[in-house]
Formats: sequence, C-alpha cells, structure tokens
Amino acid sequence: MNAIRWRDAMDAALYGPHGFFVSGSGPADHFRTSVHASPAFAAAVFRLVSRLDAALGFPTPFDVVDVGAGRGELLRALAALAHDPATPDAAATPLARRLRLTAVELAPRPADLPPVIAWATEPPTGITGLLTATEWLDNVPLDVAVPTDTGWRYHLVHPGTGEETPGPPLTPEDLTWLTTWHPTPTPPPSAPTPTTAPVIKRFASGPGPSADANLLITGLGERVEVGRARDLAWSGVVGRLRRGVALAVDYGHLRGRRPVGGTLTGYRNGRQVPPVPDGSCDITAHVAIDSVAAAGARVAGCAYTLLSQREALRALGADGGRPTLSLAGTDPAGYVRALAAASAVAELTDPAGLGGHHWLLQPVGVAVDALMAR
Repeated sequence: MNAIRWRDAMDAALYGPHGFFVSGSGPADHFRTSVHASPAFAAAVFRLVSRLDAALGFPTPFDVVDVGAGRGELLRALAALAHDPATPDAAATPLARRLRLTAVELAPRPADLPPVIAWATEPPTGITGLLTATEWLDNVPLDVAVPTDTGWRYHLVHPGTGEETPGPPLTPEDLTWLTTWHPTPTPPPSAPTPTTAPVIKRFASGPGPSADANLLITGLGERVEVGRARDLAWSGVVGRLRRGVALAVDYGHLRGRRPVGGTLTGYRNGRQVPPVPDGSCDITAHVAIDSVAAAGARVAGCAYTLLSQREALRALGADGGRPTLSLAGTDPAGYVRALAAASAVAELTDPAGLGGHHWLLQPVGVAVDALMAR
C-alpha cells in the first residue's frame, strides 16, 4: 500500500474491519481512562445527571448517550447508581424508570451488556439529557501537516511501517484552520525541541512507556496536527441535542500553548509505542480543545464552559479530602474505606495526571453554572 494521509490511516487502523477499537478486547486492556480509574468518576457524572434532570424538569425519557463508550463501562455504572435504593431521587417518577441509556460505539455489542443499555453506531437525534464523550475526541482521526519550501503539506504515512513523507498541499479549509488555531506552529530559535512527546494516557499495566515510544515524532518540531476533523465531529454530536448538555472529557491544549512537534503516539498492552497505523495499537493525539469548543458553541448558539477535571469533580462533590484521624479511633473500618475512597479521587484530581484533563460542557437550552456549583 502507498503512503496515505494520517487521517485516513488512523481511520482504518482504529475503526476499519480489523481496527484496534473494533476487533480487539477493548480500551481497558491497553490504557485507563477516568472511567476505568475509579468509581468516583461515574459517581460524579451521576451527580451531574441528577442536577441536569432537575434543571430540565424531570423529562421522560432522560437520555444519557455515551459516545465512544468502549464496552459500556460508564453506562453500566450509571445504571447501577440509578437503580440503587440508597440513591436520593426528588422526582415524582424515579429517574431509574425514565433513564434511557445509549452507548455509541463501532465495536460489536458486548455479550454481557445489560439490556437496559442500547447499542448504536451513531448518536440518536433529539437528545434530552446528557451526551458524554470521555476520551473520544483524542481518537478522532486527524491529519498531520509539515512546512515545506512550497508551503504547508499533508504528512503522508505508510500504514504498515509508519514511514512518513510530505504529500499534497493542504486544502483551503485545513490551511484556514491551521492559521487560525495554530498560528505559530514553529518554535522560536532559542526554544529547545522536546525529544519525546508527553505521556497522555494512563497505562493499564506494565512499566510505562517504552524507550522508543516516540521515535516517529522525535525531532519533527515543525509538524502540526490539524484538528478540523475533530471540530466537525464535536459539532456534529452537539447538533444531536434538543435540550441538555454535551460533555467532552479529554486531554488537550489551547492556542498559544500547543505542544511543539505534536503529540501523536500509540498505546498497546499498557505501554506507549510508536504510532504505526497498522491496527495493532491505539493511535491518539491531544485535542485542540478551544477549537473544538468554538465549533460546538457555533452549533448550539450559546457559550461553552471549560474546566479542568480537578475543578469539575470538586464541583460535583469529589474533592479527595482525607478523613479525619479521629474517625480511625471510633470507626477503624470506616476510616479505611474513607481513606481508600480519598485515594481513588486523588488520582482523578491530580493536576499532573487525570486531574489536568479538560471538561468541556456545551449547554443547549439550560444553564451550566447551577449544574457545576459546589
């Protein structure tokens, strides 16, 4: 096969008939998202669901649509919380009876998925409720561009080897995106070029990144990841909302602080590996979160809210505070449980790790401020 654009190579490697996310065992075997890291994440999302349900007037049905659902882990947890007799519910008709759960994923439906969760390859239209996308946008295929003597060109890649070569000029649309959202893609002369891209996913197991994890992106300080495809993907799912909130949780960057040389990399079996688009590994790159947010706001016709995960989880009651030592004397078992829960939340709110992820909330017909008030 000849070299092709990175966007096409990623699409085939991740979502083709034998793609990484379609034919494999699922993301959890290769890396951990916040959903996998701790049940505290699902509990916080459920608090958001409960607040949004009340803000919308307890609609029937109340939708929760999870885009890029993996094997349905988040929706399973939300269903369990909704049906837990200990869960407070102020509605005349309990949320558990009104909740409509839909997982959006290209992989086959898991055999053990509860019947209450629908499985679809595209989000439904007319959603009233919450649409979530947890670490989905970083896997939306995108192009890579490099500067040449004749202007910006697409960087082509050979799917079997990962070898790269400059290709045709950028389309006017992608060139406009680059000049708007990545206006200073080259580092200043005095700035050192990083030798490796940052680690951007938590490992499922194993010792961490392999020594050669970033060989294919080392030293290419002028390459740029063109995020227009992700703008289109996000605005597309926001357009499926009738009333409610679209929530994207992902690692990303903002204009003026884009990583030099890009962030494209791979993951396999808990290790960071070179991003060879042959279907054997996850291929991911940071999200230009401000560009994505602006695209969603244009469709929704109202402003978005952008928080760090640390800020968002604290607003939803997950602050990671340690229990008082006095509890150890009166209730030793309770102290141990509370300490374990605090440790789990601490991982989710660590600003150097998962806590640094962005929470992008795009409302449609509802105010976000009250939903995220502590």
